[in-house]
Parts: sequence; C-alpha cells; structure tokens
Amino acid sequence: MAGVKDYMNSKVSDNREKIEYHVEQILKLIGEDSTREGLLETPARVTRMYEEIFGGYEVDPRDVLGVTFDENHEELVIVKDIVYYSQCEHHMAPFFGKVHIGYVPSGKIVGLSKMARLVEVVTRRLQVQERITSQIADILTEAVEPHGVMVVVEGEHLCMCSRGVKKPGSKTVTSAVRGSFRENPAQRAEFLSLVKD
Repeated sequence: MAGVKDYMNSKVSDNREKIEYHVEQILKLIGEDSTREGLLETPARVTRMYEEIFGGYEVDPRDVLGVTFDENHEELVIVKDIVYYSQCEHHMAPFFGKVHIGYVPSGKIVGLSKMARLVEVVTRRLQVQERITSQIADILTEAVEPHGVMVVVEGEHLCMCSRGVKKPGSKTVTSAVRGSFRENPAQRAEFLSLVKD
C-alpha cells in the first residue's frame, strides 16, 4: 500500500520451508496436483504473501503513533476512508473496507499519517472486525488522551460473500465510541455526517 510502511513478518521468513511444505500438502489434500506448472511456485508465493499480510504481528500498535505534538486545538479531527485489508481469524478468508477515525484533542495531537499506520498494524493479523474497531479506539485513547474518540469500520467479508450464506456486496459496520463522543449525541452526529460519502 503506497505511503504506508511495509511491515513484514520475520517469523514467516524464519519458517519459510515449513510453511511452503504445509501449503504443498494442503494443495494435495484438496485434490490438486502440486507438481503442475501453475502450482509449482504457489507454496513460495503464499509464504511471501503471509510475510506481508501478517506483518502486524511484528509491531506493537501503540508504538506506531510515535510522538504527539502539543497543540491548543480542541475541535474534531477526522481521518476518513483509510482502506484496510485483513484476514478473518475464523476462516482465514480476506475481509476489507474502510476505517474512519475521529478524535477531539485535549492539548495533544498525533501526526495524521500515523493513524493510517495504526490501522495497518492492527489489521495485518488474523482478526475480527469488532476487535479492530475497539483496538484502534482504545490505542488512540491511551496514546493521545483526547476528550473523545470515535471509530467506524466498514467491511466486506469474503467468508460471508463467497461461502456460507453467499451474500456478495453486504457490508458490516462496527463502531467504537469513547469519552465525549459517548456523552454528546451532537458530537457523534457531527462525526457521522462528516464521514458519510
């Protein structure tokens, strides 16, 4: 993803041969011929993909926000439409969508690009959307100590779209509300109106 640091999972790199062996075994167990031309490099490609899509395990999400800045701004700050890709921990199937983050500073602000990094680290793991939403809100609350935080995550889950109930195009929306957003309906409404398409 352009503009976002490439986090890589070194445990995958360290276990490359084992992972490739097991991917090859899975191919055989589902009835494929792992020696046919199109599949010869699949175990290696899957392993390289795992290095990238599970790179969030290498980083403590609290560390990516970095330095905060003293700023006498106590109005709503929103970063919206942060695209993410993750893997459902129940089926190891992809899910993806957008994250919208809003906070009301209480004397400290965080670099705007750091919020995209936070999303990247939290989502590059086996996850559920509900946990992603809460983790982003809790980490931002802990690191910046704002008056309030609100996070809305939209997701399309392939485990629901391409298997099971097979409902493509359906979206899941989750929210986490902290501090002043919880107590102030007008503030929640302002955030929601600003993140609408």
